[in-house]
Amino acid sequence: MTVRVGPKGQVVVPKAIRDRLGIRPGDDVVVVEEAGEVRIRRPRSADDLLGMLGPAGGLDDLAAERRRERERDAAR
Repeated sequence: MTVRVGPKGQVVVPKAIRDRLGIRPGDDVVVVEEAGEVRIRRPRSADDLLGMLGPAGGLDDLAAERRRERERDAAR
């Protein structure tokens, strides 16, 4: 199944797959890159959830990225 990446890098997981996996709006998922592939799955362990915070400084990087997105949107 092919889906399109939106302008903000977002991908919609098709409803049939969300239903089969029990993924609902607001649920956390794990995104993993392995051997040139991207996999999206439900968290399996507490380690998966801890990894969502990213490395030290990750929140600063995220805030900077969001700020750049807002500036880019405002310039349009």
